[in-house]
Amino acid sequence: MGIKLGILGLGTVGTGTVQLLQDNVGRHSLLQLVEIHRVGVKSLDKPRDVTLPQSVVTTDLESIVNDPEVDIVVELIGGLEPARELILKAIQNGKHVVTANKAVISRFGAEIFTLANRQGVYVMLEAAVGGGIPVIQPLKQSLSVNRIHTVTGIVNGTTNYILTRMQTEGSSFDAVLADAQKLGYAEADPTADVDGWDAADKISILASLAFGGRINREEVTCEGIRQISKTDITYANNLGFVIKLLAIAKKVSPTDCTLSVRVHPTLVPKTHPLANINGVYNAILVEGEPLGQVMFFGPGAGAGATASAVSSDILNLVARLQTGQISAPLDPLFGCSHQDYCTIASQSELTARFYTRFLTKDQPGVIGKLGTSFGKHGVSLESIVQTGFQDKLAEIVVVTHDVKEGNFKQALEEIRTFEAIDSIPSNLRVL
Repeated sequence: MGIKLGILGLGTVGTGTVQLLQDNVGRHSLLQLVEIHRVGVKSLDKPRDVTLPQSVVTTDLESIVNDPEVDIVVELIGGLEPARELILKAIQNGKHVVTANKAVISRFGAEIFTLANRQGVYVMLEAAVGGGIPVIQPLKQSLSVNRIHTVTGIVNGTTNYILTRMQTEGSSFDAVLADAQKLGYAEADPTADVDGWDAADKISILASLAFGGRINREEVTCEGIRQISKTDITYANNLGFVIKLLAIAKKVSPTDCTLSVRVHPTLVPKTHPLANINGVYNAILVEGEPLGQVMFFGPGAGAGATASAVSSDILNLVARLQTGQISAPLDPLFGCSHQDYCTIASQSELTARFYTRFLTKDQPGVIGKLGTSFGKHGVSLESIVQTGFQDKLAEIVVVTHDVKEGNFKQALEEIRTFEAIDSIPSNLRVL
């Protein structure tokens, strides 16, 4: 018996998925059981790189999720709506769902998975994080016996491409962004990428899987890379660091699900495993006990990579449908059984190292005043150096030891009031 798919969306990922499923020679034999039954598109007239019978293609996406013959709905349209509504209708109709939509899962995952558990169907999302990198199922299964301490990832290819080129070429953020847009690595509206929202969606999903609880996406701290300058790239290099946009989920309390979940540009030591992840590639470093460290690396986007992840989810569902393994209750290693929300710790109570760059008037005693203010607020300094001048303003770079973020921010607020301080152009965390 064939397994019938209803595919929503025939863009880059949808096209790549159809191509993979149509070209199944030499791939897993179960793919031969898959039938592309219906495909939903915005326009019937758009030229496409795949050939499908006219009877298969439709602009009526709702008819696909309501089709009684469809076994699996593959949602590849992206965005929040109508993706959320279509996924919920598919689940309500007893259909399993495969999605690459990190935004809808991170924001509406509680609603989606609660309904899926009630209806006895699976929602698969391997392609939602890391493109073709297999990380979702390993976190659910292979790594689930470990006590996970930290998940740290470079999970946005656009920002990693921009930062890599700024580092290797000495180019400005604006120049590299414009070039990335021309090359198709960045969207015309790059906000979700460069402001960190895409990475925040992804780390929310990874944190939920790693730590066994739901994550309120709105509580995730998020900072982007717009403020990163050539100057910061140079100073970081001189100090033995590279700058990466990191998504970090870390367990704060050993006794309950209290986490730090955040996205921000970070100075990463050149010796760290993530320091050499360049270009559009992604990597996710998982640290736990007893395993230690394991890193997942690969292409984080693109038709082929994402289609590989989507099709692996389809394959898993086909195997279960063929062997009769899909029935209530759902397999806890395959579905989502989380009911409770993790507590997201206040950033002010967390500890971190900081790199901060000041522009000040060239006056005697400025460094001393900075040191006194930091000391007054309990901020221990690793180094404080005047590095040179910019337009007659002295440039001072400070690197702290591990300090409470709340104390550090209080010190900065006081320092901003100093008459000698012109601006604080950079304030970055150090891994």
